[in-house]
Amino acid sequence: MQENTLGVAIITRNAAARLAQCLQAVAFADQIVVIDGGSTDGTADIARAHGARVIEQTDWPGFGPQKNRAADALDTSWILSIDADEIVSPELASAIRAALAAPTAHVYAVDRLSSFCGHWIHHSGWYPDWIPRLFKRGAARFSDDLVHERLVFDTPAQRLTGKLMHYSYEDFEGVLRKLDAYSTAGAQQRHAAGQGGSFGKALGRGAWAFVRTYLLRRGFLDGRAGFMIAVFNAETVYYRFLKLARMGDPHIRDQ
Repeated sequence: MQENTLGVAIITRNAAARLAQCLQAVAFADQIVVIDGGSTDGTADIARAHGARVIEQTDWPGFGPQKNRAADALDTSWILSIDADEIVSPELASAIRAALAAPTAHVYAVDRLSSFCGHWIHHSGWYPDWIPRLFKRGAARFSDDLVHERLVFDTPAQRLTGKLMHYSYEDFEGVLRKLDAYSTAGAQQRHAAGQGGSFGKALGRGAWAFVRTYLLRRGFLDGRAGFMIAVFNAETVYYRFLKLARMGDPHIRDQ
């Protein structure tokens, strides 16, 4: 019987901060492909230094299509898709190797634990966070969404032990950059789907995002970081719908 091989698919853009650590944690893989979207911080050099094949693809089609590009560039029988700020723990690495040695599913989900400005988050809708990331070639594809892409598959996903450590927001400046980027991408995605926005919708949806995160998803148990995440979610939704309103009517200002 032919041995199963593992390829790691990563997309990057100015991801030098955690990339070396990310790549070291998956050094057991047979192949690593990095699709780089035009980094200027040495990301590509770091990737090559750790044995990754780097493909520069500067036309940005969105997160889903870009992740599919990375997966398609591999020729392994199994694919692990991770982000450059995600670190496979030793326990998860062992679980991945064991799953490939004797597969019992076509798709596997990993237990992701995320940090926010130095704090590991255990509530706020961030955890538990089981996400499918390991899949047999041909068994799954990422959706074509510009942002908040998801892995699409037909068979049940099994869970792996170990953690995927996600350094999602390293500092406050990164929070603000992602707030702007995510709200813009979300507005573009909704505009393409024919949806509209307004100041009232922005205000109402933003307020609901805060309540849902801080109260319903128990963000208050994450302390100060939980409050910051609730505000971040509220502002992202608020600006998403304001930007969506401007896309429908570029003359909108404050009404």
